[in-house]
Amino acid sequence: MATPAVEKVLDEKSQVIAGDVESTQGSVSDGGFIPPTPQEWRRLLWKLDLRIIPYVGILYLCSFLDRVNIGNAKIAGLTEHIDITDSQYNWSLSIFFIGYIIFEVPSNLMLKWIGPSKWISIVMIAWGTTMAAMAAVHNGAGLLASRFFLGVTEAGLFPGVIFYLTLWYTRKEQATRLAFFFGCSTLAGAFGGVLAYGIMQMEGIRGLHGWQWIFIIEAIPTLVFACTTYFILPDFPETKNKFLTEREREIIVHRLKVDAGPSTETHFSMKQFWMAFTDWKVYMHAAIYICAVTPLYSLSMFMPTIIRGMGFESLTAQAMSAPPYAFACVATILTAMHADHHNERGLHLAIPGCLGLIGYILLITLKHKGMVAMYVAACITTIGVFAQIPAMLSWFSNNIGGHTKRGVATAIIVSLGNIGGAVGGQVYRTDDGPFYTRGHEICAGLMAGAIVLSCLFKYLLHRMNKKRENLTPEEYKKACEGTELCDYHPDFRYIT
Repeated sequence: MATPAVEKVLDEKSQVIAGDVESTQGSVSDGGFIPPTPQEWRRLLWKLDLRIIPYVGILYLCSFLDRVNIGNAKIAGLTEHIDITDSQYNWSLSIFFIGYIIFEVPSNLMLKWIGPSKWISIVMIAWGTTMAAMAAVHNGAGLLASRFFLGVTEAGLFPGVIFYLTLWYTRKEQATRLAFFFGCSTLAGAFGGVLAYGIMQMEGIRGLHGWQWIFIIEAIPTLVFACTTYFILPDFPETKNKFLTEREREIIVHRLKVDAGPSTETHFSMKQFWMAFTDWKVYMHAAIYICAVTPLYSLSMFMPTIIRGMGFESLTAQAMSAPPYAFACVATILTAMHADHHNERGLHLAIPGCLGLIGYILLITLKHKGMVAMYVAACITTIGVFAQIPAMLSWFSNNIGGHTKRGVATAIIVSLGNIGGAVGGQVYRTDDGPFYTRGHEICAGLMAGAIVLSCLFKYLLHRMNKKRENLTPEEYKKACEGTELCDYHPDFRYIT
């Protein structure tokens, strides 16, 4: 299921991680557990990667494609063939995230309760059906309603998979895996533009417009994978399954416990549930998330329109929206691999953010320099905007201890962060065309905010780690008092 390039990258990564196994062999042997050899762990990690990472990546490709294909549908004539105003169209982009925000926390709790394979299958059937039904809308009200319910049904996948991967991989392993997972969103952008270019040629078949065929055809893979997910996706490493032997399951569970340190709570806990809402770091992560994803979603939903504004024809704009995403996919994976190798997050968010900021400045200043200059600026912008995301996603999943707290906090962060998605639908207005300078200025300001906040947060986490390292025996003993401390335990160290 994985491509040779993906296999090569993950195999190289597993060789680095195997060294970690050797370094812990002398310290993790307890309760009769026999530590794995580096070769045994490498085989097991490769087995996990082949089974989980390509599959959840494909699921997110379907999700992101269904989420942003409305931009392709607009170029294919959606706003011309139904009774809709420019304002209603922009709100149809934003209302998706309102439904998404409302249902993310309940959805992550459902995933933990009934298991990923069942819950993700259910939500995929729901959003695939909603996507296909969007071909029947006739006016702005219908599009608004369908986009709202698409957001409600898609809310179960993205935060759920982020939480899910933290239950299978150690903190040092997560950024690269999240990059392959999130990188599929860039493939969705590239693939979606080319696919929409082809589907637009179906205009008039069966009496349907090209934009209607976009919604119908792109819903089919979602419904197919909804059926296969129940059988392919393993649930939790603690639960028995046919995918792993008892020995393999024991190795994974033990390694995750060692990585978690003192934060090993796996049961559902109401205390942890409320801890997620009262931890200031959760809201700091959410603020960074808002600044980072507002440009991402606005760019994803309006890329064909922005490129058409450079002077390309509608059909050409669909095809030309693909290369920026292809470049971004490569940059995203390489950035995440570097972040995992150095076990660092803040700078791997800030540096790509600087590249994105430069790209937006170029889009603003080069608007009268011709379509080639503008297109190159769009490629630079897309690379910077997308490359920072895996480090951001793995940053909060790395630094939150306890299953319940991590699951709820992940949903809170993604929910609040997706306010940026709602804002993103309003950034590029029709009356700002063809260059959309105001939208670029807004996104440039948000990228600057993400850079500043990530550097500030890195400093604060580093200071907290230093404070824990310098505790006196009395202070340490006092800090250890209580139950279910999660990441508040003095032995827990934040990844900066």
